[in-house]
Amino acid sequence: MKQIALKYALSDRPNADDFTLVDAPAPPCPDGGVVLRVVHLSLDPYIGSRLRGRHMGEPAPAPMIAPIPGGVVGQVIESRTAAFAPGDWAHSTEGAWAEQVALPGHAARKLDPRLAPLGAHAGVLGMPGLTAWAGITQLAQVRPGDVVLVDAAAGAVGGAAGQIARAMGAKKVIGVAGGPQKCALVEEIYGFDVCIDYRAPHWEDALDAACAGSPPSVHFENVSVAMLTAALVRMAPYGRAILCGLVDQYHASAPPPQIPAGLIIGKRAQLHGLVVYDFYPRWSEYIAWAAPLLKTGQLRFQEDRVTGLQNAPALFGKLMRGDNVGKAVVTVSAE
Repeated sequence: MKQIALKYALSDRPNADDFTLVDAPAPPCPDGGVVLRVVHLSLDPYIGSRLRGRHMGEPAPAPMIAPIPGGVVGQVIESRTAAFAPGDWAHSTEGAWAEQVALPGHAARKLDPRLAPLGAHAGVLGMPGLTAWAGITQLAQVRPGDVVLVDAAAGAVGGAAGQIARAMGAKKVIGVAGGPQKCALVEEIYGFDVCIDYRAPHWEDALDAACAGSPPSVHFENVSVAMLTAALVRMAPYGRAILCGLVDQYHASAPPPQIPAGLIIGKRAQLHGLVVYDFYPRWSEYIAWAAPLLKTGQLRFQEDRVTGLQNAPALFGKLMRGDNVGKAVVTVSAE
């Protein structure tokens, strides 16, 4: 089979030229596990730091040997567990950039292909969607009347977070994203009330105007301490902030700036750190909640999709530059 590996150990932000397509033996089926034919592959920003051994203590893949890790949606072609039969559909966060992956049975979730398009399980019903649901409904506990501010709002997590907040009764959802195309996606597809382009001149004045008369009671942070600070300055007293990610630190050589403790005290704010792994046991609960919203159009998604495993590095490079518009997904083989 084919798989994607690193050419060499990385010391900087990955780009398309750092990867290569290699031949590898098809994996044997483990006891109690399955082999999946990979159909859809999820490309996610955190993989950039994992490739340098900087994510949650997980080692970087061995150059020219180990495939790049990634979430996958696939079909069972071999099973040595009663939980799966050949032909079943499954999702796993422990897959790889490869045509086939072998997994222990506990690392795969069985999918019902009638619930939603299979590709949705790489994004809005996958780890990005679960992350958004956990932050909005379980930690921030968004309720009717809340005003919610989300940065990286055009991303898979941010876009889902704003829509889930609306479904929970938020009266206003404000997004921040980079560039007119992304802001159009946030407003026209994801249905935010307004999206502020942080690349535009005087963008903070535009954010002031969006928050005037309706200061955010909830903020969902995906980007940086600087963006968190901008949100806290404008936040209503006793607001809640979710610290989901600091994308600008994934490839930085220096530690992030200090979170402004005095501002937090002055705002009487609550900050919640979010690690999505804590919510994996509740994935089925999230799917049951979200799938009906997909069917009614209350939860929408957009993909930046390519076909062919060999095209994964170019799309990943685009993701690392922040140039993707929508969830980055690679279709590896036909459904």
